[in-house]
Amino acid sequence: MNTLSSHVLDTTLGKPAHNMVLTLTTPNGESVTAVTNDDGRCNEWGDIQFSEGIYSLRFACKEYLLAHHGASFYPYVDIAFEITGDDAHYHVPLLVTPYGFSTYRGS
Repeated sequence: MNTLSSHVLDTTLGKPAHNMVLTLTTPNGESVTAVTNDDGRCNEWGDIQFSEGIYSLRFACKEYLLAHHGASFYPYVDIAFEITGDDAHYHVPLLVTPYGFSTYRGS
């Protein structure tokens, strides 16, 4: 069975971004909303079964960035990624600042 996790780091502060809302959209259009924990991590997706296909994670970063930095160029960041095969773990991290972001496939 495939699994999915995410981690959001505020690279300006050098700390995890806690209480950020994430929305996962599956290939069939189903969506589930979750929130990063105190360590900026999220892996609670309800009863979603991760089969092959293209998924999207929307990170609602504006509220977090305004609260911690007073500015946010990005109201949200969308990351599309593809799950292929079975029995793999997918990790989609986001590094964010008020004026930039980066992502990569984590482990």
